[in-house]
Amino acid sequence: MDREELLGKRIVVICGGWSDEREISLSSARECRAALVEAGFAGVDLLDLAERDFLSRLVSGGYDVAFVAMHGRWGEDGCVQGLLEILHMPYTFSGVAASAAATEKEIAKAVYAAAGIRAPRGFDVASGTTLTEAQVDKVVESMGLPLFVKPAANGSSYGITRVTERAALNEAIRVAGAQGGRVLVEECVQGTEITVPVIGNDDPRALPIVEIVTGAEFYDLKVKYEPSAMHHVIPARLEPGVYAKAQDLAVRAHRALGCRGCSRSDFIVTAEGDPVILETNTIPGMTAESLLPDSARHGGIEFPELCARFVEYALEAAGQGKA
Repeated sequence: MDREELLGKRIVVICGGWSDEREISLSSARECRAALVEAGFAGVDLLDLAERDFLSRLVSGGYDVAFVAMHGRWGEDGCVQGLLEILHMPYTFSGVAASAAATEKEIAKAVYAAAGIRAPRGFDVASGTTLTEAQVDKVVESMGLPLFVKPAANGSSYGITRVTERAALNEAIRVAGAQGGRVLVEECVQGTEITVPVIGNDDPRALPIVEIVTGAEFYDLKVKYEPSAMHHVIPARLEPGVYAKAQDLAVRAHRALGCRGCSRSDFIVTAEGDPVILETNTIPGMTAESLLPDSARHGGIEFPELCARFVEYALEAAGQGKA
């Protein structure tokens, strides 16, 4: 597909919804729309999934591609992707199965294990679970302290607690399970925190690795949305062999989960130089402070071009792109 034909496509940026990450989604969508317009797309609209007339406007809008700028439940977990499949509308980023598998952290960990990618030790429990004293003792004895407790299917650090005292474990499980769903209890892997963006469909490639430097206990919500220059070191300060290994593992995770368009896998690199994967995001944040666009810029891809590539990848995946 030549550039003129690509830029003639009508784009709808789907955003909002009802998840904890609604406001982040709206910010991503506004910036993606502006970037697409700057790239040369003439027709780019925003649609909020939470609006009552969302479906009628989506169906009647004459759109060629949906640019999914949603995060969290109903947007990153395969739900909106399933709707777009039913409508036979090409859309950006991963499909139903990959979105669902990456969102459910325990399923993702099983996929990582099958692909030979190390993840933290841990287990999941139902929301509302209260561990007995004996169970708490067994967890602490097995995995030590601190521990991380998080929702098994949420993103952007919502509901995550770093547990440093055994007495706080059950309260952390309650917080993580406040919206229902399962809760993941994991060992705390110490080391250098990095994230590795990957772009592409059948032939994905890793972008420059971002090292995340914070003064916080972990990369929490406050830190995530502070200016990127405060916390992003690009390229990450890793030994060349470790750097290459982390990029390879991120591409392997992308392929193993069945991602397309882009993904962003987060790792802790241990003192021994072993990257341990934490999770894979199928729709990373797309604001000015976000990790993937920052990495892409350092790799020579400005934000408008990046967003245009995502549209091209969507058409390619639907059989309308490159021959």
